[in-house]
Amino acid sequence: MNEHAGDSISVWMATAQLPRFASLTANEQADVCIVGAGIAGLTTAYLLGRAGKSVVVLDDGPIVSGETERTTAHLVTALDDRYFELERLHGEKGARLAAESHAAAIDQIERIVLEEKIDCDFERVDGYLFVPPGESTEVLERELAATHRAGLTDTEMSVKATLVSFDTGPALRFPRQAQFHPLKYLAALAQAIIRDGGRIYTQTHATKIEGGEPARIETRDGAIVTADAVVVATNTPVNDLLAIHTKQAAYRTFVIGASVPAGSVHKALYWDTPDPYHYVRLQSLPQTQLSSPTCDLLIVGGEDHKTGQADDAEARYSRLEQWARTRFPMMAEGKFRWSGQIMEPIDGLAFIGRNPMDKKNVFVATGFSGNGMTYGTIAGMLLTDLIQGRENVWAALYEPSRKTLRAAKSFVKETINMAAQYGDWVTQGDVKEDVLVAPGTGAVVRRGLKKIAVYCDAAGVLHECSAVCPHLGGIVAWNHSEQTWDCPCHGSRFDKFGKVLDGPAITNLFPLEEPLAPLILQTTDRK
Repeated sequence: MNEHAGDSISVWMATAQLPRFASLTANEQADVCIVGAGIAGLTTAYLLGRAGKSVVVLDDGPIVSGETERTTAHLVTALDDRYFELERLHGEKGARLAAESHAAAIDQIERIVLEEKIDCDFERVDGYLFVPPGESTEVLERELAATHRAGLTDTEMSVKATLVSFDTGPALRFPRQAQFHPLKYLAALAQAIIRDGGRIYTQTHATKIEGGEPARIETRDGAIVTADAVVVATNTPVNDLLAIHTKQAAYRTFVIGASVPAGSVHKALYWDTPDPYHYVRLQSLPQTQLSSPTCDLLIVGGEDHKTGQADDAEARYSRLEQWARTRFPMMAEGKFRWSGQIMEPIDGLAFIGRNPMDKKNVFVATGFSGNGMTYGTIAGMLLTDLIQGRENVWAALYEPSRKTLRAAKSFVKETINMAAQYGDWVTQGDVKEDVLVAPGTGAVVRRGLKKIAVYCDAAGVLHECSAVCPHLGGIVAWNHSEQTWDCPCHGSRFDKFGKVLDGPAITNLFPLEEPLAPLILQTTDRK
């Protein structure tokens, strides 16, 4: 069974070896229990361990098997949401603190790389923001002024980005951005956590997370962890129904990777401004991963859509490739295609801190938008301070219970979109009968008043479960590209057999009340 959050393979997954850990089989106690072993969870565990705290990390797959391994790993102060928009929503001070925290996160990663001697291709590079051909550069001029007010005084307007293959026109240059190989970095971080006395357990699914004295985390196999504090670092929180989920939305983003001749593309980070926008970087690969040792991998992402609200990945990959080939004609045939899930906050900033309407020793980290590598590191730094009772100047900015009144328009838009998805309850299924589900695919079938998620494996065996998301009752949709069931309401995702992969759901899709015996269907029956 696939242990990852989908069938696609990122370049990071193909080029890194991660340490393996045992599952939790007996009760444990720690100062802090961290649920989720992506960049936010492992960074928090590492920094707490360095501060002398005992930590237990739980993950329901291998480490870094969620969305962290699906990033493109841009380390930036150039955020997805423009600084002039952050200024409108959070004031000039808020925008300045956002810039400061992301710059500090890049510095923190660099410091850890040096101190731990991690070979993870960390490199400082410039970043360039540009508009599509023929469009006004007003947005760049506004952003230049806003970045200077936010303290990024070294940003500047360039005549063009440093690309030979196409002319971007005027581009806003962000110095001292960075890139790295995230899985090589986190593999070393996990080993350092163990060295410092931390304990990591994988294939261990948390089924119930309760704060209090002590916090109590129950697992599927019966073992329990008690702790003074608990951090839920699962991309989106799995420990509440509504507190955060009304303030952010789940999106799928798509990535292609193709080789280009070494030196043909200047190593930097590149972003354009449409919606959805495109993002580009280079990555060097071992010779064994390429047809030639004189090639780099060009990584191009974009073409986002709301999770569960489209199933056209092939068309999106094709558009990405067309966009890239127009600008990078030297690009060879694609080597990688993958997608990932991002949580987009309605007011442009992550939610990091104490979980709203919960015990004071329950902390969450979510809403990382497309800046997960720096936000995950900010989460580690900020939560380490909060758990130790230290003041942190970023705490109010990222406070999960903060008011989002200035983002009311976005809140209403997302609420209407979410509510509309419940209309799937009264529609027909994708196909009329189970026998019409082709091998290797899934479809939602209506059976009386029920909707059933039906997956037909390659041998023609049908695997059925309820199509109702156990979080808040949305009807899941089949994702052909990743071979998953995705909920269009709040972004929960499940594997082809109904096992939960992404929250906010914390349980699997429900089995049918009276499950049918597996039915072997012959190809001739599918007419």
